[in-house]
Amino acid sequence: MTSLSGICPPPFIQESLFANSTGYIGGRFCEPATGGQSCCLPCPMADWRYPDGVDSTNTAIGWLGVALLPLTVFLLVTWAVLPVKFTNRNYINVCFTLSVVCLQIPFIIPLGTKPQKCSDAITPNDMHTDWSCAFTGAILLFGGIACVTWSLLRTIALHLQVCWEVIIGPVFMWAAFAVGLGLPVLILILMLVFTGVSYRFGNVCHINSKDSLGDYWIPLLVFSGLALIMQFVTMGYCIHVYVKALFDPADPTSTSNSGLPSYSSSSRTVTARQAYRRVRRVLKLQWRSMALVMVILANVIYLAVTFLRLDSDMSVNAANAAKAKPWLTCLAVFKDPHKCTKEASALGITEAALDAVLVLLCIASFWNFIFTVRMTMFRGWLEFWQGLFVKNVEFVSVDARSRFADTRNYEMLNPSKAMKSPEPTPFEVRSPTPAYMQSRAADDADGKDIELHTHSRQTSYTRPTMSFSTPRPPTAQRDPSSYTWDATSTFARSNSQMSHHSPRYR
Repeated sequence: MTSLSGICPPPFIQESLFANSTGYIGGRFCEPATGGQSCCLPCPMADWRYPDGVDSTNTAIGWLGVALLPLTVFLLVTWAVLPVKFTNRNYINVCFTLSVVCLQIPFIIPLGTKPQKCSDAITPNDMHTDWSCAFTGAILLFGGIACVTWSLLRTIALHLQVCWEVIIGPVFMWAAFAVGLGLPVLILILMLVFTGVSYRFGNVCHINSKDSLGDYWIPLLVFSGLALIMQFVTMGYCIHVYVKALFDPADPTSTSNSGLPSYSSSSRTVTARQAYRRVRRVLKLQWRSMALVMVILANVIYLAVTFLRLDSDMSVNAANAAKAKPWLTCLAVFKDPHKCTKEASALGITEAALDAVLVLLCIASFWNFIFTVRMTMFRGWLEFWQGLFVKNVEFVSVDARSRFADTRNYEMLNPSKAMKSPEPTPFEVRSPTPAYMQSRAADDADGKDIELHTHSRQTSYTRPTMSFSTPRPPTAQRDPSSYTWDATSTFARSNSQMSHHSPRYR
């Protein structure tokens, strides 16, 4: 390092020795020195400003993201597999959860890639010189603006349902898809073109300070502010409805001097109480979404304020140079950043604040899981696995016959045996009159020869002359007076108890 210092005192490095280097030139931390040269801190600069170990903190945050990733995967798989009656899923929850995943993945990828953070001794890598930087930075910033956008859409949907009684339909859904996907992609493209990302601290690339206020932070803060305003308006309306229902007359049937119910008082009370019941029903279903939006927006606003303060304190200007002079002098004297932590505290944000920002980015999935998961999801998974491994026991009768009985063994359908139908029991029975037989002849004309198909065979069956298997009553169209057959002359009278007491059987 001494050979690269040039005219600069160690540990500083002469900038002119790396005039043709690649990487993010704006990420260098250099100050003018004697002889018209500039002296720069070695890369990565975060190791000198935060000597207690930003890299170790980033590694721990990455493993925290690995531990929290199964929670997000559980939600996504549950929404994909289980019916909606167990999950109560909707497109806003799904898209918001996917946005939260984009905040986790950038902290997990460096655990396996081990990126090279510096292009040379004083220049950090950026998205043009390191693909891992480009991917992690783009995914992280897309997830941030997407979470804010879907939080705004969630608050708009809740506001329309609670305050205006608007039913969210397909029009709002497709508009939400267009805004929730189109705006983050557009802002991401503008940010990558005009600002870019680089290794500023840790193993994850973050947005550069140049022009970042106009193409990323202002849209982020505007969307967050609109979501908060919409959320507070909705909460204020709910409080107004509750107070109005609370102070209305408790008895809507209060009477006037005439003794009749007061219609105006009754109608006002019913309207206020109906509005309160409707708002309470909606809030009972949406309180998780409201709490999640408040938590995420608070984290995003803290993140934006912290990064803007970091950009302001680390930019090269006369005011920051005056603040950094004691720290730079200490480094030139002791050449050990651990001995200059007191002087470094006046420059930029503290290490605790920086770690808090990274932790809040990573645990967004935890808050999403806490406010999204339902007990019905676990009940649905229990029924799902029971349906896979536990078979339903079907009730079978004890005397049930074989399902695949050979129907050819039936007597009347067996073609191998020339057996005729059983004869009726021989006893004297008076036949119906010829008039009745003539009326039934037309009905039975089509049923004399019936072909039965059994196992691709045809067997002819001839109806016997006297068959009592399926007696049919006379039709209603015939005149009952035309029948001369008297049943009492053929069959004996019943000796049951009913025949002696009921006139019907006498």
